[in-house]
Amino acid sequence: MTSRRHGAAGPLFVAPFMMLFALLFLAPLGYAAYLSLFQHKLIGGTVFVGLDNYVTAVTDPLFLRGVGRVAVFFVLQVPVMLLLALLFALALDSGLVRLAKVVRLGIFVPYAVPSVVAALMWGYLYGQDYGPFAQLGRILGVGVPGFLGGDWILGSIANIVTWEFVGYNMIILYAALRTIPRELYEAAAVDGAGAWRIAWSIKLPALRPALLLTLLFSVIGSFQLFNEPKLLQPIVPTVIDSSYTANIYAFSLAFTGQQVNYAATVSFLLGLVIVIVSYVVMLTANRRTAS
Repeated sequence: MTSRRHGAAGPLFVAPFMMLFALLFLAPLGYAAYLSLFQHKLIGGTVFVGLDNYVTAVTDPLFLRGVGRVAVFFVLQVPVMLLLALLFALALDSGLVRLAKVVRLGIFVPYAVPSVVAALMWGYLYGQDYGPFAQLGRILGVGVPGFLGGDWILGSIANIVTWEFVGYNMIILYAALRTIPRELYEAAAVDGAGAWRIAWSIKLPALRPALLLTLLFSVIGSFQLFNEPKLLQPIVPTVIDSSYTANIYAFSLAFTGQQVNYAATVSFLLGLVIVIVSYVVMLTANRRTAS
């Protein structure tokens, strides 16, 4: 009798999550898939078009340009962010940093700042007319780059995202470092290994699963880039348009152009791109680990 109760306990504990998962994730996903198969026409109203929306989307230059832009963003921003997070985590784990708890909190605090606030704050700092960087440049008599110009805007957004998420990734890597048995360090020190050798031969190999996790999170976050460019858009509408990223394009289609069906299609294709890129990253990482 007791074993039967224990056997039923698992499904009961999981049931609330599964209900919310089905209600808040699977149901909207299914409804969006349903919408993507239809098209609203002036004559005839909403009609079933099958995969016509998907055929249109894969050749849509605005969608492809948005996906390409976030792909460039991913290639440029993510390595810098993860490298900084790794360096901070290794420095804190080394025990050589004074006031380590204060430093750790200071690095993590930007993640606690809402992305809306972060984007508005950096938008003010970047301002060419009123921003402190521009004012300081005028005082010193030196030119200041147009951080919100067409040539700099992607790097400026990357800087905001890096500032926000270095601390988050650092915490994940630091937590992984704390799980490594101290005996390994002691044995390596007895064999004559220094701090750099221990970091390279023990810490970095042990961090591979955590690094892969942060990389996958970064893939998802990069291709879903929305908040930062959307909030900077009113400041530089000629630089950040309604299709600057794929996510902004889907938003504009749905809420500005009232093309809900096509917006659902674009969102589904963006999700497919994220799945493919994530799979390629995992496959590449697993092959390198196996070799």
